[in-house]
Amino acid sequence: MPAPRVSLPAADLARVVVFAAFIAVLGIFPGIYFGASGVPVVIQNAGPLLAGVLLGARRGTAAVLLFLALTAIGLPLLSGGRGGLAPFVGPSGGFLFGWILSALVAGLIVSRAPKLNLPVIGLATLAGLLADYLIGIPFLGAYLGDLGAAAVQSLVFVPGDLCKVAATAIIAAVVHRALPGTLPRTAQTE
Repeated sequence: MPAPRVSLPAADLARVVVFAAFIAVLGIFPGIYFGASGVPVVIQNAGPLLAGVLLGARRGTAAVLLFLALTAIGLPLLSGGRGGLAPFVGPSGGFLFGWILSALVAGLIVSRAPKLNLPVIGLATLAGLLADYLIGIPFLGAYLGDLGAAAVQSLVFVPGDLCKVAATAIIAAVVHRALPGTLPRTAQTE
């Protein structure tokens, strides 16, 4: 028996496409390279966090998957105009794959929270960031051949990423306050 097909209403599909485009727009800002890891510090990784906390787990993850698929087929959507398969197998590949888990984790937390406020959204974005690191650092470690070096080299990202977590949480809290009820709040409606 085939799996049931899940269809997205037009409004959900539009949100997914708009957020994929938003993540692409964040790629206009060039990355800054610190250290020897070959992974740039970018603003773009705030996009999956924002997609998760504003759209929920399913739609946020779909937006990230759409963005990554468009990048993989060659569109230069990543910071610095990168695109194609090379970024996925290079040093930053794990962080790109981590964006999927990042949006999923952040979306699950906000959609299941009994009350949606700034601390909950902040926790969701921080958990999403940690989910990205959970995939990105071991991938970088495999690329470098040294997990310890990858972990140490990734410390350069922490200050900027914490600023992005705070900014993303504040933006999402303002949006949720201005547009209440746009986030699916339970697993049944998501």
